[in-house]
Amino acid sequence: MPDHDELLTIGRFARLCRLSVKQLRHYDETGLLAPARVDAATGYRYYAPGQARDALTIVLLRELDLPLAVIAATLCAEPPDRARLLRAERDRVAERITRDRARLDLLERLADGGGLPGYEVVRGREPDRRLAVVRATAGPAELGERVGACVGALLAGLAGPGGPGDPQWSPPLWGLFPLDLGDGMRIAVGAEVEAALPATEGVGTPVGTQAGAPEGSPEGGRVERGLAYEVLPGGPVVETVHHGPYSRLPLAYHALLSAVHERGLRPVPPVREAYLVGPGEAPDEEWMTRLVVRVEEDAT
Repeated sequence: MPDHDELLTIGRFARLCRLSVKQLRHYDETGLLAPARVDAATGYRYYAPGQARDALTIVLLRELDLPLAVIAATLCAEPPDRARLLRAERDRVAERITRDRARLDLLERLADGGGLPGYEVVRGREPDRRLAVVRATAGPAELGERVGACVGALLAGLAGPGGPGDPQWSPPLWGLFPLDLGDGMRIAVGAEVEAALPATEGVGTPVGTQAGAPEGSPEGGRVERGLAYEVLPGGPVVETVHHGPYSRLPLAYHALLSAVHERGLRPVPPVREAYLVGPGEAPDEEWMTRLVVRVEEDAT
């Protein structure tokens, strides 16, 4: 322990490190930065000049909005682990920025257009569709990532040995989603196949599995292994077409579901997205997504 004469009072140390006395006390209480010495009689805290680097690191990382638990782990970690922790936080911030940019884009479109954009919402009728699907579990924040993983797993399964195989499946790809978006929701991406499938027992019921599709998520379990087969029931639907990036799909959903309820109809899950033009085929402003929801007359 440094000699008492070399120690700094909490006030001097706070000024040196651009922290408040209150912050230093909090960091001591949480175990983030303990003083070098605490006077047993008075309870006064004293800090060593060599602790300034850690204190200034805390200031820097707090300004970057890192949680205290991550900062504590970073201070204690060896250089390789410290770099891993900071990269993970960098990725978290990047994801948040991406979401914020999407929100900003929606707000700009709403403001520039003077309100909600117009979508042509029409009634129609869908046939039964026999689909090979890959399913996953997702939360709203990771929905795009999970859909992309499902697409990759689905296409690998369709092209793999023993799969339906091109040209026995027909574009477009279909995304299947619940009406209510929340953590742990079940989603699927599918392709219409020409081969006859066994009968299903109900909406979205898997009727068999086809090995060969790899897991599309490094975490495992969130994107299920293998193709499943099901019949997507047809019937009366309400639909619209969205032009533009997927980040603006909430605008189309607003128009679609508003029209459903205004017409006294009841939406029946899953909501269906048909990807008519998508990534790799055109710039995102030219992407085209057909939104379809099966409906019933509302008996209430």
